[in-house]
Amino acid sequence: MSATESTSLDTARLRAYASWFTAQTTLPRHPTTRAYETGLREALGGLIPQIEKHAAERQADDVPGKVALAGVGEARRRMGIPERNGLKGEFERVKRLAMSVSALCDHLDALTGARMCLLCDRALEEAGANWVPYDRAVPIGGVKSGHVHAACAKAVQR
Repeated sequence: MSATESTSLDTARLRAYASWFTAQTTLPRHPTTRAYETGLREALGGLIPQIEKHAAERQADDVPGKVALAGVGEARRRMGIPERNGLKGEFERVKRLAMSVSALCDHLDALTGARMCLLCDRALEEAGANWVPYDRAVPIGGVKSGHVHAACAKAVQR
């Protein structure tokens, strides 16, 4: 996956890429882990400059800009962690890179004003799409608030 192809408008694709890795319930094989590390590093390499650009365009005291830059700092720190011994250690290290990709996608969307459906991770502004507010309890972080497509909300209620 080339991050430069998709980071400006397709954060949903990058999130899906990172989410696949973090959702694994068994350890992927070492070549798979290495391949994902490469792809995640490419994604971070594309996301970081965009976030820095958009944050620089904001006021010095802009909270979303400062938070996004803190996320960039954490992503850079994670990129600097050396390779770990054993597959489990490597998986955990690469998983943290995937979590940074997901977080930076959220920050980029916040800085650019993009609004994504919390359930299907597609843009809310799709032609003819109706959307509704959504709050849901999540295990980490308490409540996930945002918006969802009306059709996605109906599917969850079933």
